[in-house]
Amino acid sequence: MSWKGSERLLDTIKHYSSFPATGVSLRQMVQFGERPSTGTLFRASQFLSEELPIRLAHRVQELGNLPDGLNDMPSIKKVRDWYSQSFEDITSLSRPNLDSEIKERLLRPMKQNARESKILSQTTHNPSVKEGQYRSQQRNGNGSSGAGKSSSRRYYASIDEEGEWPPELNDYNKRFAKTLEGIKRRHDGVVTTVAQGINEYKRKRQRMQIDTNIQSFLDRFYMSRIGIRMLIGQHIALTDQKSSMEPNYVGIICTKTNVRELAQEAIENARFVCEDHYGMFDAPKVQLVCKPDLHFMYVPGHLSHMLFETLKNSLRAVVETHGPEKEEFPVTKIIIAEGKEDITIKISDEGGGIPRSTIPLVWTYMYTTVDSTPDLDPNFNKSDFKAPMAGFGYGLPISRLYARYFGGDLKLISMEGYGTDVYLHLNRLSSSSEPLQ
Repeated sequence: MSWKGSERLLDTIKHYSSFPATGVSLRQMVQFGERPSTGTLFRASQFLSEELPIRLAHRVQELGNLPDGLNDMPSIKKVRDWYSQSFEDITSLSRPNLDSEIKERLLRPMKQNARESKILSQTTHNPSVKEGQYRSQQRNGNGSSGAGKSSSRRYYASIDEEGEWPPELNDYNKRFAKTLEGIKRRHDGVVTTVAQGINEYKRKRQRMQIDTNIQSFLDRFYMSRIGIRMLIGQHIALTDQKSSMEPNYVGIICTKTNVRELAQEAIENARFVCEDHYGMFDAPKVQLVCKPDLHFMYVPGHLSHMLFETLKNSLRAVVETHGPEKEEFPVTKIIIAEGKEDITIKISDEGGGIPRSTIPLVWTYMYTTVDSTPDLDPNFNKSDFKAPMAGFGYGLPISRLYARYFGGDLKLISMEGYGTDVYLHLNRLSSSSEPLQ
């Protein structure tokens, strides 16, 4: 029996959707989670119990208001129900009854950290995102954008940690983390299910490509999904790390991400997939130029996804241009450079390049150079950062969203008849805010 939300729930979702999301930077996440305690995790839970319903509500409303009948596609309705259920799960979770002394202590900053707290509350503008680029276009009941409303929510808050916390706080933290784990599992298949909905729409409307409105929606939707899963994954990991700390990790963020190691791993994975797909004994070689000690603060899962996707595309282009029977392929090169603002990764292949007129289509969802698009399995995308969308035209658009999420970018320059250079820019300053949805 399928889930159905009550009218009261849908009204509550509509109300929440009129409020703006609160952007968080990578640096804030790290500085907040360096010493996870019962008190700091409870403050984080309070923030997320307000922030996540707002982000989920934006998506529920937008999924319900999609144009041209797209909102009526079965797979789109299924995803809307998932988001509505997750909204209900968080908003219905009972909070602990705390006495006035504990409430006051939760709001009381640590004296020695007063200056630090001020620094952590600030984020910088994301240089890769235009104002409002990934913000949903819905309006509230007054006809004005929800973004105009002020928000007092702050991700970071230093707390007076002197003394013990009551067991009710620890119990709530555990219940909240368990709720988030269930939501994360529920949303595992969102990418492929939305893609299935787009396929249903294209078949019904007999269209080969999607228009710019749907393209913009998918950009907003998937950027929002990255943000929601980042906040959820980070909180779950911090809850786990309260009992067992992992060196150089704060949640899912690594403070010393080794770029060379991740690039080497992506090379091995992409070559393996290439050999498996084409039935080859030896995939095209990849040369890596990178300092062995190059590291910076980032989310390794995001970087692995982007490297694997872009490299897989390059190797596929090389094999299909020169033919899988060729004994020796031209070498694909990865050059990684460290600047003051960015870590830049260039992937250069000799895979024949892309016609100039086709380059804009590369960033379009559901555009692919594969001859036949395989059927979508909703259970296929059960991992956050493994890229199962080969042949669906999702690899590059979503990789660009991952890059832009923390202030980087992904760009492509092609020389038709020769090959393509992909530039992956990663913002190493770590203070860029998420794109607000």
